[in-house]
Amino acid sequence: MLVVMKFGGTSVGSVAALENVINIVKNTRQKGYEVVIVVSAMSGVTDLLLDSARRAEAGDEEVAHRARTIIAKKHEEATLHFLGDTAERAATMAEIKTLLDEFESLCHGIRVLGELTPRALDVIGGLGERMSAPQVAAILSNAGLLAQSVAATELIVTDRRFGSAVPIIEATARKTQAGLRPILQTGATPVVTGFIGATEDGIQTTLGRGGSDYSATILGRALDADEVWIWTDVNGVMTTDPRVVPQARSIAHLSYAEISELSYFGAKVLHSQAIRPARRSGIPVRILNTFEPDHPGTLITGDFQQSNKTVKAVAAIKNMTLVTVEGPGMIGIPGMAGRTFSAVARTGTNVLMISQASSEQSICFVVPTPEVKKVVQVLESDLAREIERRDLERIKWEDNTVILAVVGAGMKGTPGVSARLFGALGRGKINIIAIAQGSSEFNISVVVAQGDADQAVQSIHQEFALEEAE
Repeated sequence: MLVVMKFGGTSVGSVAALENVINIVKNTRQKGYEVVIVVSAMSGVTDLLLDSARRAEAGDEEVAHRARTIIAKKHEEATLHFLGDTAERAATMAEIKTLLDEFESLCHGIRVLGELTPRALDVIGGLGERMSAPQVAAILSNAGLLAQSVAATELIVTDRRFGSAVPIIEATARKTQAGLRPILQTGATPVVTGFIGATEDGIQTTLGRGGSDYSATILGRALDADEVWIWTDVNGVMTTDPRVVPQARSIAHLSYAEISELSYFGAKVLHSQAIRPARRSGIPVRILNTFEPDHPGTLITGDFQQSNKTVKAVAAIKNMTLVTVEGPGMIGIPGMAGRTFSAVARTGTNVLMISQASSEQSICFVVPTPEVKKVVQVLESDLAREIERRDLERIKWEDNTVILAVVGAGMKGTPGVSARLFGALGRGKINIIAIAQGSSEFNISVVVAQGDADQAVQSIHQEFALEEAE
């Protein structure tokens, strides 16, 4: 059995966490499994790197010097604990020092030029994983678990969309098989840098924040793995955010469709694109807790497991803005929706929800608040003639809104789910601003004011008894 295991930033971010990683890998190998490991940067490192790059663009290079000291100390403490004063530690720290030198040189260049390009940001953003992989490989090898660090730039081939690159599946499969199979055949465990890839001509890219999950499922598909295990710091996928509802519990099983809805709508436990490679290959994915490795976590498969729960979870995505395009001139005129969303697409903005009444007199949609200014500008420019003729009103927007996504395969074909949802929100005195439901019936999404979000989540969670075991 071949398992791809991804360890997130908190899972490799401290001595105690790395002790757990050793035990998890050891126990898995003792069962006779082949293991491929994907690692994130140590917790906090990527934020330090990216912040330093942005500050350098603004002319402040001192932040990079301070970040280097903090990052070096984290790695020095971990390697000293596990490797002691040995040649292996010296070699590992030398590799990390070289990467920190590269980091400072890049920040210096950014300060001089006064420009931070997406390509440079990808190089800097991926340095944490490039430090983490050799460190974890050395720690595992020192514990008697032969391991070898591998750069994902030699395995995962992507397009040139810096910041959110898309893998090229066939090329990635060829390179991954050629790069990792020989290591596995020697009995060693490859430790692969998460989050990063490279174009066909070798230029480094990243898969987006949280992209190490995506790396793991990409490699799982390329290797035809039996399972992918995502090790994080929570006991699987929760029914909702436990900071909002302390009674939230782990969900034992989700389908690919259900986790796709949840990850898209703010469930931070899994990267929004990560399930796609596993879904296409039918590979089971497990979400597990590095700090409670005996907890069964959440199993994700293609099956819609029978359950007494119509609703499995409720997710909230905050810091959203509702944009409305409306006017009498929209009624019965073909192409207005197409023009609206073509204009928005040119800004590169992600539209998270759309709602339109059958009268066609208005369209409203939700975008992240930081994107709203450019969205409104391009819409008012493209629709200027209609606004001038008063066929359309000026573009309206409402900040401080939240999308609540109520998700569950049991909703499909079950009468009364919407009535229960809206009844719960009504009893909680929550005003609903907009509603959307897809024909898949896995998700009902509503928009509410940000100040009502926590109360709304609590009301929905209680209505559908999500704190109770299935």
